[in-house]
Parts: sequence; C-alpha cells; structure tokens
Amino acid sequence: MAESRLIGGYPVIGIRPTIDGRRGALKVRESLEDQTMGMAKAAKKLFEENLRYSNGEPVKVVIADTTIGRVGESAACADKFRKEGVDITLTVTPCWCYGAETMDMDPQTIKAVWGFNGTERPGAVYLAAVLAGHAQKGLPAFGIYGHDVQDIEDNTIPKDVAEKILQFARAAQAVATMRGKSYLSMGSVSMGIAGSIVNPDFFQEYLGMRCESVDLTEIIRRMAEGIYDKDEFEKAMAWTEKHCKKNEGHDYNIPEKVKTREQKDKDWEFIVKMTIIMRDLMTGNPKLRELGFKEEALGHNAIAAGFQGQRQWTDFYPNGDFSEALLNTSFDWNGIREAYVVATENDACNGVAMLFGHLLTNRAQIFSDVRTYWSPEAVKRVTGMELTGLAENGIIHLINSGATTLDGTGQQTDVEGNPVMKPSWEITDAEVEKCLEATTWYPANRDYFRGGGFSSNFLSKGGMPVTMSRLNLVKGLGPVLQIAEGWTVEIDPKIHKALDERTDRTWPTTWFVPRLCDKPAFKDVYSVMNNWGANHGAISYGHIGQDLITLASILRIPVCMHNVDEDKIFRPSAWNAFGMDKEGSDYRACQNYGPIYK
Repeated sequence: MAESRLIGGYPVIGIRPTIDGRRGALKVRESLEDQTMGMAKAAKKLFEENLRYSNGEPVKVVIADTTIGRVGESAACADKFRKEGVDITLTVTPCWCYGAETMDMDPQTIKAVWGFNGTERPGAVYLAAVLAGHAQKGLPAFGIYGHDVQDIEDNTIPKDVAEKILQFARAAQAVATMRGKSYLSMGSVSMGIAGSIVNPDFFQEYLGMRCESVDLTEIIRRMAEGIYDKDEFEKAMAWTEKHCKKNEGHDYNIPEKVKTREQKDKDWEFIVKMTIIMRDLMTGNPKLRELGFKEEALGHNAIAAGFQGQRQWTDFYPNGDFSEALLNTSFDWNGIREAYVVATENDACNGVAMLFGHLLTNRAQIFSDVRTYWSPEAVKRVTGMELTGLAENGIIHLINSGATTLDGTGQQTDVEGNPVMKPSWEITDAEVEKCLEATTWYPANRDYFRGGGFSSNFLSKGGMPVTMSRLNLVKGLGPVLQIAEGWTVEIDPKIHKALDERTDRTWPTTWFVPRLCDKPAFKDVYSVMNNWGANHGAISYGHIGQDLITLASILRIPVCMHNVDEDKIFRPSAWNAFGMDKEGSDYRACQNYGPIYK
C-alpha cells in the first residue's frame, strides 16, 4: 500500500477490555478473563477486516496488555496507548466493572463503550454506570449495547453491535486523521463567495487544523524558475496527449475569442505544470529537494486545499478546471492513487464537506454547484417531455465549471455491473480508461474565463446512491452541517440536452434526486433546493448520512438538515440528556460541550 503523503501518522485504535476486579475464593475476575479478552480480540478482528486508511492500508489496532479491573491497570493501558499513538478507544466488557477506575479519562481520545448484553454478568449495568461517569465528567462517549441477549459462551459480535462499532470508528478515524493537518488556500476570496472567506478559528477549534495560504503568483514563480520535476512534466504531458488532449472538444467561443492551435497547445502545457505545482504546494515533493529546492520540497502538509481562480487568475491565465479535476480524481499520469481534496473557488466550507466524505468513504468527491431545481412542469414546458422513474418528482442539476472528479462519470462498476465510485485500491486500469474516454475537454468559455484553459465535460451515470453535504458558518451559532441522501439519475437524452445547454454545455453534469420523507425540508425536491444553505455541495458515493451525523457529533457541529432514518442516528450517549427531540438535543449538546480543540 502507498505511504501517507502527509506528515503525521494515521490514527490508531486502542481496545480496553475492562473486567470485574474482584478476586478471592469465588474467582470472579479469573472466571471472566477469557471472555473479556475474547471480546477485545473479536473487536480488533472486526476493525482490521472492515476499516482501511485512505491510502488502502488496514487500520492499526492495539489491545491493552491485560484486562483492566483497577485504576493501576487503567494507568498502564493509558501509558501504552500514548506510546502507540492511540487516538480512538473502544472499551469492551461482559460484566460489572468499577466505572470511574476503569474508564478512559484521556480528554484527547474519542471514546466508545461496548457492554455485552448477557444475563450471567451485568455488562449492561457497567455500560450505564460508566456512561453516566463520562457524562458527569464532561467526557462524552458512545454507548453500544446489543438488542438481543447473548449466551455467555457466545463470542460473536451481533450485527447491530458491529454496525455501531464500525459507524463510530469510521467517524472517529476521520476526525483523528484531520488533526494536525492543514487547509491550503491557493489565492483568496473568489467572487465574494462567503465559503472562500476562510475562517482560521473554525479550522483550529473544530477540526484541529491550521490554515495555510499562498498567493497565486507562487504558481507563476515556480513555472518561471523551473521549480517542478521536469521529468514528471514530460511524463505528464505524454499521458495528457494520449488521454485528454485527444478528447479535446469543439470550441464554442465566438470566433474572435477562439484561441489558435499554438495557443491551445501552450495552454495544455501550462495547466499540466500548474497541476504538478498545486500538488507540490499541498503535500511537498522530495524530488524538489534533489533539484536544490529544499524549502519548496516541504509543501504545506495540506489534507485539503482550495484554488481561487476567478476572477484575477482566470481573467489572465488558463483556468484551474483541469488541475482541480485531475487532483480530485483517483488517478493521473503516475497511476491509480488516493484522490486529493481541492475545492473550486477556494470554497473552504465545501472543501471541509468534501474532506468529511473522503475520509469516511476513502473515495473521490464531487464538487458541484447546486445549480437548478427543475420541476416536472418546467421540464415539460421547456422540452414537451415528462420526467419518469426516480426523476418523476423533479431533479436538481449539479454542475460546475469542469472541476468535478472523473470518478463521477460512473464508469467504475461493481460485480453486478452497476455504476459506482470506488476506493482507489479497487479501481482497475480498464476503469481508468473508461473514465478518461467518457470525459471531453472543451476549450474554456472565455466569457467566464478570459485566460482560456480547458473544462471537463461528462454526464454522470444514473443509479448511484450518493449523499450531498455542505458545511455552513452562521454568525452567533457557528458551523452547521446539511445532509441530503439520494441518487444520481438518468433522464431522456433529449431532455438532458435541452436543459444542459441552457447552462453551459462544456461543464460536467450530475442529475440528482434526494430521498423524500416527512421532514419539512424533504417533503419535495423543491424544498431540498430551497433549504440548501449555499451555492455549492459536496457529493459522496453511498448513503453515508448516518456516518456524517456521527462525525459531526464528535466535532460538536450540529446537523440542521438531513433525511437519515432516525434509527440510524448514532451520537454520544450524553446527547440523550439534552431532550427527547434528536435535532434539538444535538444543538443543545454541541453548544454545551463546544468545539473539541478550544
């Protein structure tokens, strides 16, 4: 598997097997040793078989050296976990234990407790007691308790327990991975978009990240002074000629704005160099050290970034569409690799939502304008045709100026042939070819982009389950998260052509239909569009709304809009003390605890 391209190791999960500490003639502790450690080993196996880091490597899991029955053993476990770099802990037990003595007291770890549902020993009693302790001490923890009673000799993990353990771990792993990393602004505010007014306090206090920034002249300086890998550039150009330039589309600009062939060829070279430099700015490049550029070789340790582009850059230089699209894609001239996270127009708020989705799924993310709601009536008026199937109640046009990941074409498939977006390590070379073949690179619309460049164009395949999310910052409230699960849909090609050409035919399109329910914001497709908090959305493959809600609770970010089934929502147990309405209790708990790094 690939090494991490960022400084700082991946988070480690630590398992704490707690036990009834009483010894003596009845041998209470001795009788529970095998079962307790067996639960820990089963949980370790569950993690290692189901969780991977974003580079494809299985997660690292450690278990305390002994079961934990008294405070001395708690201290020994904490000492081991500090040395191992543990960020996430799962406490497991089949029995009563001494709560305050055996609980995880480290304020920096993300915590869950699994209490075995059995009758021989009161694991549920310990679970309730220790969660009360966590609430009382201001150290929220997730409580996991199986629905059905198990026999004492049953070492399996019930399905409902496994789902909660993994839901917690995915979210906790994402939170811990962000800690200590950077968001890199390449440029500054784009066209007055609020999301590109980057708030360093939010990143620091809620995500544990620092904000870095470079002026876009740094890209020009590196081009002019040759601060990039020339050998890689030659390789990248050959790959681009073979896979992208050959799919260059028709130039729809008016004749006086059409560039010459020589100018377009230079634009291709420019944007390839730009892509290499933007990546180097994010994560550094040891090759630059070999070339004598020691400072530039370091990069900014950026787990996510944004590129301003409009207007100052794009009024004069080729746009960033190619660079953003390729960086957000799970492959390039160096082969298949983990996608980067790069927000168009430096919309950091959408970049954060993309980062959440990427870390939860290990998949590339779609960045789009949430551009237009098309009602069935409006579609019929414009085209004379009717929407059908999943699209029958209306559709939302997700489209942006060419910066969407090529994974979003839907050309990757599962074993049944359904369109999917895969983790990088599952993508085949044949699927890479299909994604590239499905993408046309049109000369940029020079009414928008005076400096030229190229924009990707494709139509996402329908039938993919996806989740759209967005982080917004609200004065006096702080950050809030919006979530809408739904599907990509295919519509009649004639309808698509008519609607698409009313916007910009050179940009990629994803037709999206949210799952409707009885919540006011999801009573119809129009209401989803009308309640969306900004002009952009981050779209992730799969229905991951429940994981986003769990992640947001760890970060103390309330969720203001979602269509996730109530029984899938999993937050720290202390949230139950803030009221019976889940949305209101979420707001109150997040306000009470505040950001985790403040």
